[in-house]
Amino acid sequence: MADPEHRDAEEPATGEDEDTGAQVAPIVKLEEVAVTTGEEDEDAILDLKAKLYRFDKDGNQWKERGAGTVKLLKHKVTGKVRLVMRQSKTLKICANHLVIATMSVQEHAGNEKSCVWHAADFADGELKDELFCIRFGSVDISGRRNEAAALSPRWHDLLEALYGHGANCKTFMETFQEVAESQQKKEENKDASAAAGLLEKLSVEDEKTEDKASEEVPVAAKEKESEIGPVKVDAEKKGETSAHST
Repeated sequence: MADPEHRDAEEPATGEDEDTGAQVAPIVKLEEVAVTTGEEDEDAILDLKAKLYRFDKDGNQWKERGAGTVKLLKHKVTGKVRLVMRQSKTLKICANHLVIATMSVQEHAGNEKSCVWHAADFADGELKDELFCIRFGSVDISGRRNEAAALSPRWHDLLEALYGHGANCKTFMETFQEVAESQQKKEENKDASAAAGLLEKLSVEDEKTEDKASEEVPVAAKEKESEIGPVKVDAEKKGETSAHST
């Protein structure tokens, strides 16, 4: 009987990959495709991780819309600001609406991690009046951070690691409100400019009317003189005729 050790040595090794040096060309050649997000002409003034909910009126309850990144994007040309939120894994849009002057955001039911607001949303391809609630994983710890720093740098670093750097509901609310107020001022300036333009147009039209009236007066006087002239001549001719007849 052969020794197992010698038998294993004599038998050729099987199942091992052998490098033949052959190069296999790909069957299909893939070309790079430029992917656009629709945010190329906008600057992000806010970028935070959060979870979004919408209020279902029929069911009278909050329903989760998605968890991901919420952004406030300002257009480089028009200056308009919109809120966009995408789900983290699928990048599906779960909120997409303009931030306008009439909007206001407020804390939700005394919870310092969440806030609510109304918006005409376009995430589903059509405008819908939605009540949103957004929830953040961190809270404002500016006061606690200062206290921790006074006690020990170690506690300060621990708080930073746990709660992050300003990614909280208060930051979102303040930035959202600032944008809404800036849009209000922009509309007021636009209205003021429109009113000034209208007044200027009216004053120009008044000046044209006055100039036209001043031009019409001499013309009317000349027409009146031309009417009086023939009458006077006829009267003189009648006088001369009566004199000859006598």
